[in-house]
Amino acid sequence: MGALHEGHTALIRRARKLAGKGGSVVVSIFVNPAQFGPREDFSKYPRPFARDAKLCRENGADVLFAPDARRMYAGGHSTAVDEKLLSKNLCGAARLGHFSGVCTVVAKLFHITNPHIAVFGKKDFQQFAIIQRMVRDLDFPVRVVAVETVREADGLALSSRNRYLSSDERSQARVIRRALLAAKKSPRSASPSALQRLVTSLIAAAPLARIDYVACVDVETLQPAANRSRKLLIAAAVFFGRTRLIDNIVV
Repeated sequence: MGALHEGHTALIRRARKLAGKGGSVVVSIFVNPAQFGPREDFSKYPRPFARDAKLCRENGADVLFAPDARRMYAGGHSTAVDEKLLSKNLCGAARLGHFSGVCTVVAKLFHITNPHIAVFGKKDFQQFAIIQRMVRDLDFPVRVVAVETVREADGLALSSRNRYLSSDERSQARVIRRALLAAKKSPRSASPSALQRLVTSLIAAAPLARIDYVACVDVETLQPAANRSRKLLIAAAVFFGRTRLIDNIVV
């Protein structure tokens, strides 16, 4: 959605490598009104287009597709794409309708640009998993590739929202990554519920942290895990002031 940073440019560079000399890299920038909730201010979302375009050029993009909402959505549009399992919890529970907006616009972007490969970041693991599921279920001829989360020196996941943190909030925000790493280092015998409690307690110890959720789920289905028979995703969403940060780790 724009306001690009090093996490986004890493996606462009990965796409450039995958496309090779004979291929083309298309970057779409679209602040999508369909994925904003009623209490999320669409009008205030940052739109530094000239800076974003420069970063796209410098990192290997061939085409920048940046439509406005009137071009993307016909007046009175009444069709949406709605994934019904992976979107039920985590950010989907807190942001009702968000992932329907994501799936709808990504499906439209796939139809318009007709890519062979689509590159997404793992910071929003739920979004990546939902797009993978949509591609599988609706037979899109697209290979979905994930890129590891890009982080600042102290481990905080890069986000356009980091700029809104005060100095105290920024200092405490690194507790999210520390808590997730502590869970990853826990003994294999630790249950999913124990891992969830550990991460919750470590994050809650930061005075400015307000936890939206901490969840330990099956990495394939994103549903609550009863045991550790398969890989788990530990995901967290935490407010510092009015800024909501997300991160995750696979164990």
